[in-house]
Amino acid sequence: MKILIVEDEPKTGDYLRQGLREAGFAVDLATHGADGLHMALAGDPDLLILDVMLPGLDGWTVLRELRRQGWTRPVLFLTARDQVEERVRGLELGADDYLVKPFSFAELLARVRTILRRGRAGLEPTILRVADLELDLLRRRVTRAGRRIDLTAKEFGLLALLMRRSGEVLPRSLIASHVWDMNFDSDTNVIEVAVRRLRAKVDEGFEPRLIHTVRGMGYVLEVPEERA
Repeated sequence: MKILIVEDEPKTGDYLRQGLREAGFAVDLATHGADGLHMALAGDPDLLILDVMLPGLDGWTVLRELRRQGWTRPVLFLTARDQVEERVRGLELGADDYLVKPFSFAELLARVRTILRRGRAGLEPTILRVADLELDLLRRRVTRAGRRIDLTAKEFGLLALLMRRSGEVLPRSLIASHVWDMNFDSDTNVIEVAVRRLRAKVDEGFEPRLIHTVRGMGYVLEVPEERA
């Protein structure tokens, strides 16, 4: 799941980005209202965390323009102001929740997960299954043949991407963008190492093998066809 943060305070923005990445999300950060508006429309994140007081366009204006253009993703407002009128205004503009600074990261993470759970209900399955492999997006739990598999945050994100697009060959550039939030560098073997470690946990000791390398193209997760 991808989150866009629009926050002009460098310390707060970096703190949120790092914490959410460690929680397993792909995260982008904008520090200007206009940039946040453009990135939300172009990138279509699963959730927007939006500060109210921003340079250029303020949070109210950003949200108003997003909703005017038919953008329907959930929005969590951040603000240093605690007036009831401002919370009401944000909700009336289409915000899904409102968090007053200073806040604990644990509370923000809980709200993020609640919003995403609510927003995806009925739209996208929260449990992915391929053969006897099962991944629970909300509980962040993976099992195969009923056996619990412990994954790191990056391994979980990589597996979720492969399972969401099961049967589709995913190039390394796409995997780098979605899981590592970086441009692919052909000189690094970070993706190969991550896939190898994921295979060791998900495929070794199980049949059939699900994660396959398509030479020169990328990786695919699928149940192999039975040969006559």
